[in-house]
Amino acid sequence: MSAKKEASVWQGFKAFLMRGNVVDLAVAVVIGAAFTNIVNSLVKGIINPLVGAIGTQNLDGYSSCLKGRCTQAADGTPTSGVRIMWGSVLGATLTFLITAAVVYFLMVLPMSKYLARQAARKAAREGTKEVVEVSELEVLKEIRDALVAQRGSGHDAR
Repeated sequence: MSAKKEASVWQGFKAFLMRGNVVDLAVAVVIGAAFTNIVNSLVKGIINPLVGAIGTQNLDGYSSCLKGRCTQAADGTPTSGVRIMWGSVLGATLTFLITAAVVYFLMVLPMSKYLARQAARKAAREGTKEVVEVSELEVLKEIRDALVAQRGSGHDAR
């Protein structure tokens, strides 16, 4: 009984691995990791200097103090006050938006257009096939009606 259960678990695991969704997910993770490096370079090389034209290139430096005056030690650890580090949140948000835009415009949009074209071609082929099938059916009905009419007229003549 235990060997059977192990076999079915192993078969279920193999079926899970062989599903297309698992492979698609693995490809997405690998491509996402590759895009992370590109997006980080884009943020550090282009976005941060543009923000630096207004303030500082390091978004992590933007913060606000909630209570009293915020002070920090030479190593950057806060010594007094409650500091809200909204610059790092802004940087992470920009990175996310750029990543989402790159993935959408370079991967999702072209793929959806491609799939729509494929579906339209398939529908056109099936539509043509239906027209041929319908016209053949109509011809067969006409032949049947003509045969019935011939039988009927031949039967009445006797």
